[in-house]
Amino acid sequence: MLRIHELNFRYKNINALEGVDLQLNKGEILSIVGPNGAGKTTLLKCIVRIVKPEKGTILIDGKDASEMKRLDLARCVGYVPQSSPSKFPITVFDTVLMGRRPYITWKPSKKDLEVVADLLMSMDLEDLALRSFDELSGGEKQKVLLARAFAQGPNYLLFDEPTSNLDLRHQMEVMEMISGMVREKGVAAILAMHDLNLASRFSDRILMLNAGKIFCNGEPLHVMTVENIRSVYGVEVTINLSDCHPYIVPIRQIN
Repeated sequence: MLRIHELNFRYKNINALEGVDLQLNKGEILSIVGPNGAGKTTLLKCIVRIVKPEKGTILIDGKDASEMKRLDLARCVGYVPQSSPSKFPITVFDTVLMGRRPYITWKPSKKDLEVVADLLMSMDLEDLALRSFDELSGGEKQKVLLARAFAQGPNYLLFDEPTSNLDLRHQMEVMEMISGMVREKGVAAILAMHDLNLASRFSDRILMLNAGKIFCNGEPLHVMTVENIRSVYGVEVTINLSDCHPYIVPIRQIN
């Protein structure tokens, strides 16, 4: 279980996160939604210790994340940031192999190589194995970064805007890969999302942030309401049901 209690973070004089409480069980997908500046990315960065919270605790399987060694944290939590490096002149195979870094002491073991080979096969990346990461399309790069995170073998996967700048087909492919990994391996995933419909379709629970505070938290049907979206986003919407998932159609901004 990943548990966050009373988490606060400030950027100079701005409260980026305030009093955030969160609990995530293995086998669950949680999407964090909210407008720009709501604190979605900051929350993910606090969990992986890219930034240090001002206050609060983060427990990962009962262990205080602030006291864990970096390699131990990397074995527990995989993180895929929003933007990939613009220049990354190594092969796809070696990029995915980097995910095994928390387990490699001197050189990759036979198991490390097998993990990478199996992932490339299962994610239909075999034909790209010897290609340079720099040469790939946006959708291909995102799949490779997912494979690198999966290679870590973590219990918790964090994704910051995993579908940004992808076409519709690649958005569905990436989300289905994440969902499949969660169901197959029994891990948990947290996704910072702008696309409310994808979040609704693939999430077990949704956490809606507004100005660094939790506005609401629960199942998609309870969070994705006309009233909540009007209050947080300032947009009038209609909501339909598609396969029991809320589908949001924006109508107009509210002045």
